[in-house]
This record gives sequence, structure tokens and C-alpha cells, in this order.
Amino acid sequence: MKIAIAIDSFKGSLGSMEAGNAAAEGIKRVLPDAECVVRPLADGGEGTVEALVSGLGGKLRNVEVTGPAGKPVVATYGLVGGTAVMEMAQAAGITLVSGGEKNPLRTTTFGVGEMIKDAIAQGCRRFIVGIGGSATNDAGAGMLQALGFRLLNADGCDIPLGGGALSGVSKIDRSGAVPELGECTFRIACDVTNPLCGEKGASAVYGPQKGATPEMVVTLDSALAHFAAVAGGDPEYPGSGAAGGLGFAFREFLGAELKSGVEIVLEETRFEDIVRDADVVVTGEGRLDSQTVMGKAPIGVARMAKRFGKNVLAFSGCVTPDAGIVNSHGIDAFFPILREVVTLEKALEKGNAAANLAATTEQVFRCLLLGAH
Repeated sequence: MKIAIAIDSFKGSLGSMEAGNAAAEGIKRVLPDAECVVRPLADGGEGTVEALVSGLGGKLRNVEVTGPAGKPVVATYGLVGGTAVMEMAQAAGITLVSGGEKNPLRTTTFGVGEMIKDAIAQGCRRFIVGIGGSATNDAGAGMLQALGFRLLNADGCDIPLGGGALSGVSKIDRSGAVPELGECTFRIACDVTNPLCGEKGASAVYGPQKGATPEMVVTLDSALAHFAAVAGGDPEYPGSGAAGGLGFAFREFLGAELKSGVEIVLEETRFEDIVRDADVVVTGEGRLDSQTVMGKAPIGVARMAKRFGKNVLAFSGCVTPDAGIVNSHGIDAFFPILREVVTLEKALEKGNAAANLAATTEQVFRCLLLGAH
């Protein structure tokens, strides 16, 4: 029997590969000759770098960059062969600002560009970048400035960092951009379809959670629209408004592909090749609920499995009363792994979670074995 396993991380507890290997251990107790193929799983957000680096035999690299509020921060990204795996939140994430620093008129994606420059210097020419969780609303202007693009005002001077300054852009000089960018390809994990501007755009929808007042939203939306007009790009393209417009900059200036995060991860790990001739597919995440069907990683696995007519089992740290909706989205059966009443701290402890996942998987596959007989 061949079992294809891809489980998202149990946040605060097990990493993706740790969860997958625990499930494989439980299966092997019942079916010692089974071929269990474990691959990392993530949705392009937090945990994507860790999952792909651990699952594909890469390594982590730390680099000091400019944070969203202009202060130095240490960003971590992954190197897998000639591919760099990044989360923009490492350099420009909402968790890196607090108090008065939450000001999308001023916050910048400059550090994202610095990460990319560092990876290019390391020999990378392929990039996988998750762009969730940003603190910025600068349409990726800071990233472009770090990469050598000059955003000039009417006097020929460089505009300041931050989304509020975009209204002053008169010309974009691309001549000084890092030359190796022409050799690079970018795959952007983007799970929102917002345009750059308007009532569904970056400023109106996501600006308030980044500290924007109603007046600031109007200013930012106008500034982004002006920047798009000068750039000559398409502000209506789905996903252009992701991460405060970073999706726009990646697509229009770097030729990036914007795609569902879990689809990118499944493609990069070649999971389809494993699913094609698997007997059972196993997936899961820390918490299964009605939000799981909104593009989260286990549903991505289930959709792929159903293209080949495979049965899908899911395991999770906990399930909510509304989790049953996943059964109509490709997950045939799901199982919470908690086996006794314990404190949250004990349930999240790595050893306990792995043991519970292995034990639950074992019992489920004992049932499958009974059915086969």
C-alpha cells in the first residue's frame, strides 16, 4: 500500500514534516510494509519557509534588513538549491511594528528588496515568496527602491519611503535596477484577489488593520492609483492589492506569477506525482473548522487527490462543530488527535502532539485494515 502524506504545521507545536512523519509512524505500526511518502505542506503564509526547507533539504539564512518602520530587523529565508523561499512578513510584517509605528503612510517594503538582493548574491535565480501579513501599503515601492529602481518626483529627486509618498512620483527610472533580475523568476503565493485600488483595494480593505484612519485610506488609495498610472501597469489584475499592493509591484516590475500558496507548494514538492498512484492520501492541520475550506492547505491537497479519485483522511489537533463542511470539499473523513483532557500547554508540547497523532493514525488505519479484510 502507498500512502501520500502532506500535513500542514500544527502551529505552536509540530512542523509540517514532523506532523507528516508522526502520521507515517502510526501507519507503519499497522502496515509495516506500507510505502509512506511524506511531503511538506504550507499555504504560502507563516511556516512556508520552514516547511519547504525542511522537506526539500534546504538551509536557512539570516540577513539584516530594513524593517517596515525603518529599523533594522533580522529576516530569515530559505535556500533550496538555486531557489530562495521567502515570507515577506520576515522583512515587512505586521508583527514587526507596534504603537505609533503602525502607519501605512510611512511603512515600507524596502527590506523585502534587500532580502531578494541578498539571495541573488547567493546565486538564487528562482524565488518563491509568500506575501501575507504585511504592515505596508506602499505598492511594493520600497522593494523596488532597494532593488535599484528610482522613483522620482517632478524635480528628479527620489521620493521618500512609504505609501504616502507615492502621490509625488512623476517618473520611474529602471536603468539602475539589479541586472540579475532579468534572469530571475518569481512565484508569488497570493491567496487574495483584491485589485490595487478602490473599495475592494489594498487601502480600503486592509489599510485599517495596519493603522490607517479613514482619511489615510483615501490618501493611500489615491497615491496607489497615481503610482499605477505612472507605472503603466494593470491595477485591476486579481491579487494586485495583496500585501498593500506588493502583488502589483511583483507582477508589473518583476514579471511574477501570482498564484494560490498551497498550489505553489504542492507543485514545488511534486506532490501530484505521489498522489497519482497512492492508495490513500493523508492531510491535516492544527485546527479543522469551516475556514479550512477557504483555500487552506488541506483542501488544496484534497482537491488534488480527488482529481485522481483518491480517498482523503485528515487529522487535526482539534475540530470545531462546523468542521463537517470539509466533507463536501474532498476530505472523506477527519479525526481529532487529542486522546484525553489536558491543558492546552500539554496538548501543544511537541512530544505529546506527535505521540497523539501517531496513535490516532494507527487506530484509523487499523479500521481500514479491518475493512479490507
